[in-house]
Amino acid sequence: MAHFAKLDENNVVVEVLIVRNEDMLVDGVENEQKGIEFLESIGFPGRWVQTSYNATFRKNYAAIGERYDEEKDAFIPVQLFPSWTLNQETFKWEAPVPKPSEDPDGFLYYWDEATLSWVEDSGL
Repeated sequence: MAHFAKLDENNVVVEVLIVRNEDMLVDGVENEQKGIEFLESIGFPGRWVQTSYNATFRKNYAAIGERYDEEKDAFIPVQLFPSWTLNQETFKWEAPVPKPSEDPDGFLYYWDEATLSWVEDSGL
């Protein structure tokens, strides 16, 4: 199955739909434009860009609310914290401090924007 992201006028993803591989074949080869034409032919007009569920192209799988950067040909997730920066290779947001390794006791960590640090969540 192929996945397609519908973009608004600001390149923000507003919808993600699935197209069967056989509905986007040209001479036996999958073709993005053919997938777009298929979506339009069944009543889904708009600006569509193929996305990869496994992130094998366009860096990230598209999700509603995320942005597509045409120049970099990448889907960019929503920035969750102002202090995080976008990694220009992976196009994922990264904290200014690396996340600690998982605690052997199973504690998880969450980001505290006020202190710009990872905090251990003991589950209490």
